[in-house]
Amino acid sequence: MIRIGVVGAGIIAAEHMKHIHQNGHAELVAVCDVAPGAAESAVRQYGGTAYTSYDEMLKQEKLDALFICVPPFAHGEMEEKAAERGIHLLVEKPLGLNMEEVHRKAEVLTQSGIITGSGYCLRYIESVQRAKRYLQGKEIAMVRAYRFGSLPPNPWWVDHSKSGGQLVEQTTHNLDLMMYLAGDVRKVSADMALLLCRSVPGITTPDAASVNMVFDSGALGHIDTGFFPQPDGRASLEIMGRDFRLTLEGKDLTIMESEQTTIFRGKSDFYKSQDDAFIHAVETGDRSLILAPYCTAMRTLEVTLAANESAKTGQPVFFI
Repeated sequence: MIRIGVVGAGIIAAEHMKHIHQNGHAELVAVCDVAPGAAESAVRQYGGTAYTSYDEMLKQEKLDALFICVPPFAHGEMEEKAAERGIHLLVEKPLGLNMEEVHRKAEVLTQSGIITGSGYCLRYIESVQRAKRYLQGKEIAMVRAYRFGSLPPNPWWVDHSKSGGQLVEQTTHNLDLMMYLAGDVRKVSADMALLLCRSVPGITTPDAASVNMVFDSGALGHIDTGFFPQPDGRASLEIMGRDFRLTLEGKDLTIMESEQTTIFRGKSDFYKSQDDAFIHAVETGDRSLILAPYCTAMRTLEVTLAANESAKTGQPVFFI
């Protein structure tokens, strides 16, 4: 059995704990959260021991793997301390808010030889994998995406210095899919504004953002994101190339070609697929099962932070 600990007992951590509990090759042995009630509630449901001190958990428990599910400002040296003990890591997105710190962590993780994964769970959707295979060798001209939703309940989320904003903390999933399917980015420019949510207490982060990109292939990209009041939440990604248009909405994939239109409706639980893949990778040592290792998540973070910088300075950011 793979002995697993979880740091953070919030909404996304609960999703991971559910799947760890359901996996016949894993055991949840420890949950750590600065709020004692949160960790205790989790272990009552899934088993294990509750901790409020991360260091104490590492001292007391012999862990094979660890899920780090804390806000982007709260990582500290969690990854380094786990790596020193040879504990494999799945780190939720975003990895942090400072690229210098994240690069330093990446070096430590690489040198330790541990297996790393990140929380870019949308890569594990069946329809995304079909889209990935379909796009191999095809010419892409334009990539467009959007994500609109409500304001998350976390009190720290409206503080730009703690969350990095919606693009960094939430819509990073959508931008990551753009890069996963269309390749790396060489230029980013962005505009952001706080418009309809100015009355939210303590808010310092923009509620609307528009980002332009140029991919390494020369394809052009654009993504819009916002959390201002709307009747519903929506997200979509569209890729257009020579004689095709590919659209992803939720788990559904539509490929329109000149002679036919193909629709594939995904049904699997992509969170579970991600967690099962990570656990199996730890069990077997097969790193190819991980679709978004730490270094990949680091690149996605870099592009989202560059968009923030562009919005702040009014200048595009180029990647060499």
